[in-house]
This record gives sequence, C-alpha cells and structure tokens, in this order.
Amino acid sequence: MICRLRGMIRERSEMSLILDVHGVSYHVLVPPSIMQKLSDRVSEQGEVELVTFHYQQLEVGKGFPILIGFTNDVEREFFERFITVSGVGPKAALRALTMPIPTIAQAIDEGDLAFLKSLPGIGEQRAKEIVAKLQGKVGKFALIQGQAYPEAAEENQPTDIEEEAVAVLLQLEYHKHEAKEMVRAALTRNPKLKTAEELLNEVYRQRLSAVPSRTGQAGLHAQPVS
Repeated sequence: MICRLRGMIRERSEMSLILDVHGVSYHVLVPPSIMQKLSDRVSEQGEVELVTFHYQQLEVGKGFPILIGFTNDVEREFFERFITVSGVGPKAALRALTMPIPTIAQAIDEGDLAFLKSLPGIGEQRAKEIVAKLQGKVGKFALIQGQAYPEAAEENQPTDIEEEAVAVLLQLEYHKHEAKEMVRAALTRNPKLKTAEELLNEVYRQRLSAVPSRTGQAGLHAQPVS
C-alpha cells in the first residue's frame, strides 16, 4: 500500500501528475480543488510531497493500481468518507471535488442540495444520498483553512481527546494557541463529548454559529499572519 510519495514533478496536467521518486515515475491523480493549491506546496527544486489514496481499479479480466494525491491526511480522510456514499466511487469523487473540501463539507452539513448538485457528476438523488450519509459527520473538514502559516505539531502522540483534537487542528493549519482556545471553548459548551471526532464537530458548529452561512464563508477561515 502506497500511502505517501515525495518526488520531483516531471509532468503535470489538469488532474494528474507524473512524480519522479528516485528514478521511479508514479502517475498520481489529483482532485481539481487540490491541484489548484498545489503550487504553494512545490519546493524551489520542483519537489512535492503527497499523501495518497491507493486502490485497485478492476476491469474485466484485469486490475491495475490507482493513486490519488492530497496535501495532508485530513483531505484524504474526507475523500475516504465521501466514497462511502452509495454510487460515489473513487473516480466519481475525484471528478466531483472541484470546490474546496471545507466548502463541500459545509454544504453537506447544511444540507445544501443545490450546491452539491453543481458538482460534476452529482445529480439530485446522489446529492440527497450524500447528505443522508454524511450530514453531521463532516464538521472537522469544514475547518480546513485555505491559507495559513502552520506550526509544527508536538512530537508525542495525543493521550486524550483534547490533545488529539488540537493535533488535528494543527494539521489543518491553525495556530496552536488558536486551536487550544477553540477546543477549550467547545468542551465548555459541551463537556459530555467522548471522542475527538465529536469534539471537532462541536468546534465546527461553534465557529459556524459565529459567522454567516456558507455564502458568507470568508469569515469561517482565519486570516493568515503576515
């Protein structure tokens, strides 16, 4: 199972890369919304690191491996959750992710069928199935920031749900002090939370209540530090 690749970009198209890893070239498919921000992740030498979703594409009489690339583990987790919806396979999800993941996650949480139907390959029935399957379960993905200056996470593994939630928010590119404040506020609001997933969904709901709906979502994302 290939879960991460770091290498030089040799070729690039609208939805794929050829990545040279120590002389071995990998063809990696990339969702359009991820591809749009990939340039910020490429080093001056043309090197990039991708977290990958690796699966076997089956056809009559044969099968071949497919790699889909993301910039972090949380984006890949959203993709894995998205394809649990009936009728949404990896290739369909790849085509559908033309908008930023936090925007799609917020639309799912709000039950915005009109927005979901605007995604390539997602009709009305599929949009309803996405909402039915994932609504209330994707809050943490709506917390992904578009641009920020990340701080390094602590080396030790989280030992409780608060530390685990803070670690995820750091991966989502929030500053450490901001992440801790968000988590503490969510626990104050709902101290009965039992898992990091529930805690992150509470963080999302808390931030959502403080800003306009998705149409005014610019306020949902913290401003980058200059």
